[in-house]
Amino acid sequence: MTAFNILAVAQAGRLEHEALLLAASLRDTNPDFAGALYLAEPQPGPKWPTDPRLSDAGRGLLTDLGATILPFEARVFGARYPQGNKIEALAALPDEPFLFLDTDTLVTGRLDALALDFSRPSASMRREGTWPTIELYGPGYAETWKSLYDRFGLDFESSLDLSQPDEFWQRYLYFNAGWYFHQRPQAFGARFLHYACEINDNRPEALVCQEIYPWLDQIALPLVVHSFGGGRPGPGLDGLDGDVTCHYRSLSLLYARESDRAVEVLERVATRKELRRVLRYWPQVKTLVYRNQGRKARAMFDRTNLPHREQIIRNRLKAAGLWLR
Repeated sequence: MTAFNILAVAQAGRLEHEALLLAASLRDTNPDFAGALYLAEPQPGPKWPTDPRLSDAGRGLLTDLGATILPFEARVFGARYPQGNKIEALAALPDEPFLFLDTDTLVTGRLDALALDFSRPSASMRREGTWPTIELYGPGYAETWKSLYDRFGLDFESSLDLSQPDEFWQRYLYFNAGWYFHQRPQAFGARFLHYACEINDNRPEALVCQEIYPWLDQIALPLVVHSFGGGRPGPGLDGLDGDVTCHYRSLSLLYARESDRAVEVLERVATRKELRRVLRYWPQVKTLVYRNQGRKARAMFDRTNLPHREQIIRNRLKAAGLWLR
C-alpha cells in the first residue's frame, strides 16, 4: 500500500476537541501508521476576526498524540466560510499522497485495509440530495450540473451514473466532503480553490437562483475529482464511512446511529485521563460520554431500521434534550 499522510483541520473550540478524538483514535487503532497526521491550523489575519489558533493545552496534547500542527493562512475564505479551510489548507501539505478527513471523524479500523488508488481520487458518498434545489420552471439537475462541467471544460456525460433515472439527484456526481484523497495535494488544492472561487464569483446562468452556501465545497469537489480522472468510490473503499472510519458529525448522532465499534473507540479514547483534562470542557463529551447520556440517546433508535432522513433523527434527539452540536 502506498504510504500517505492524513490531513484534518484543527482550530480553537469544537474542532480542537474533535481533533483530539481523531488523533487519539488513529493512535489507538493504527499505532504503526507510517504516514503523518497533519492538523492544519488557520492563523490570525484579516479573514479571522478572532484568533482561530489552538489552545496551549490542546496543542500540547495533540503533539503528544503524534500530530503535526501545520499553520496556514486563509487568503480567501476564513470565518465567512470555515468549510473553505479544507480547500486552502491543502497548499500547506507536503506534496505527497494524502487522505483528507473532516475533524469530526474517528478512525475505528485498520487503514491498510483500504484499497486507496491515489492516482484516481474519490470522496465520500455518505450524503443526501442537498444541492441543487430544483424550482418549478427552473433548470433541472442535468442542466444545472452540466453548466458547471461546461464552465470548466469537463465531460459531463462520463460523470453520470446511468443506473439512476434522469433527473434523480443520485444520477449526478455529488459527494460529501467528509473525506477525499489524491496523490498531489498542491495540484488538487489549487484546482479546488480555483473552481470554488469561480463558482462563487462567476456562476453560470443556471445557478443564478441557487443557494451556494454552505454547499460550495460540495459543489466544487465532484468537478475537481472528475477533472483528475476520479469518480465514485469502489467497494475497496467501503471502509471509509464504514469499518475503518466514522464521520459522526455530532456525538449525539454517533450514539444514535453509528456502530458499536464506533461507540467503543470513542469511549475508550475519551475517558483517558490525559484527554479528559481538556475534553471535560466540551459539552458533547461531558454530557454524552462522561455523564452517560449518550447511552440514553442510543437506546432511542433501532440501528437496523433508522429513519431515512437525518433530520428525523435530530428532531427526536432534540425533543429528548439529547441533541448537542
